[in-house]
Amino acid sequence: PATAAYSEAKPSGASNGSDVGVCTRIRRLPRTARRSRAARATVQARVQKISKEEKKMAIERVRAYFREHGMEERVQEFSVSSATVELAAAALNCEPQRIAKTLSFMVSDRPVLIVAAGDVKIDNPKYKAQFGKKAKMLSPQEAEALVGHAVGGVCPFAVNEGVEVYLDESLKRFETVFPACGSANSAIELTIPELEKYSGALGWVDVCKEINT
Repeated sequence: PATAAYSEAKPSGASNGSDVGVCTRIRRLPRTARRSRAARATVQARVQKISKEEKKMAIERVRAYFREHGMEERVQEFSVSSATVELAAAALNCEPQRIAKTLSFMVSDRPVLIVAAGDVKIDNPKYKAQFGKKAKMLSPQEAEALVGHAVGGVCPFAVNEGVEVYLDESLKRFETVFPACGSANSAIELTIPELEKYSGALGWVDVCKEINT
């Protein structure tokens, strides 16, 4: 996935100790810029606080979520990695396109997840038409901090507060699909209506390239 680097501008004209009593007029950043800077600082703080225990807890949170709905037994864990579409398809012995991959983006300082079929890619013009901005994927560190799941296990279940979830139209051609469950060796088989319900999706979007294009 793409990485994102943030840098903070250092103030110029630092004091040399001889300007006592002199008032310096500081130009305030536009409100949107201040919000953006504050959001980046929040991201950095969350990234630094991620612990190994929290990483291990991700699948347990997903299990607990499905336990509330009487579906915990449907969560599958594998002895092999399912971190990529190809690996997940091999672990599940299913077609790669039925792997419901969850892509994570930053849209106007808020994390957004798009669940799509395993054989499609984001179409930048469609994405920009939908969200009003170019696609900017979260870095692995940002995804874990903001979404609550590490790359390889990112899913729309039991995510952090404020995360928005959307389902891509590419999933509608299948009766059931297999999203991850918070770890790089897990999955659950859901019907499309079940995915709609348990992902808490805000709606359907059409932001992916058509197959074989």
